[in-house]
Amino acid sequence: MSFQPVVPLTGYVGWRFLERTLENQQTAFSESQPISRATEYFRENIANVRTAEDLVSDRRLLSVALGAFGLDEDINNTFFIRKILEDGTISDDALANRLADNRYADFSRAFAFGDRPVPRTGLIGFADEIVDRYELRQFERAVGDQNNDLRLAMNVSSGVSDIVDRTQNENAQWFSIMGNAPLRNVFQTALGLPASVSSIDLDKQLELFQERSQSVFGTDKVSDFTAPDMQDKLIRLFLVRSEAAAIATSSGGSTALTLLQSVRPLFG
Repeated sequence: MSFQPVVPLTGYVGWRFLERTLENQQTAFSESQPISRATEYFRENIANVRTAEDLVSDRRLLSVALGAFGLDEDINNTFFIRKILEDGTISDDALANRLADNRYADFSRAFAFGDRPVPRTGLIGFADEIVDRYELRQFERAVGDQNNDLRLAMNVSSGVSDIVDRTQNENAQWFSIMGNAPLRNVFQTALGLPASVSSIDLDKQLELFQERSQSVFGTDKVSDFTAPDMQDKLIRLFLVRSEAAAIATSSGGSTALTLLQSVRPLFG
């Protein structure tokens, strides 16, 4: 039987409730039968995997591997996933490096089938590394089934940390955020940028994200968003703007305006 996350509230109030109950809820979720069966099988068998073909040929292992990086929807795209893994991430021409969504590069790098003579699957601690990511991503997904904004908010901490750990180049960090669909949604909404911004030149998008971040948060450095207080400001503004947009669409703009005004003290 699967544990369903308890998310009785929406918006920033819902986020605060989720934060307070997160540890207990995540533990119960990870111990539920569907998750524990999947993770136990992964721990017992992943060390036997030596090639990308081995991994994509075992659907149960592949499900956990993809789920750990939020790529669950690709479970049936085995040829594509095998190519991602075999190409690795060292070459600029590698498929993962040519995709806008950098989760594929993170996935390929984690297993290292194309990056090392021997993949990371046999390393001590590798199974736990992937299982920890899988349990978190699956809990986020379960939360998202009830409220997708809260799922996106949950992804901020690990998503930003992954990017900052990967590169110290500030422009590259912003490009990574812009190429990561969940993170881009959070930043773009919090910064008040319209969806149409994605259609303009990529370098111009970079300028807009950096300029708006400096204006709204007082910094244009992605690394600053690894700090808990900055993450809280980012998430709060994202949730308030997102909720305001939904309310404005369904019932007019006055309530939405009130919601947006409520966050101004954070940034004044």
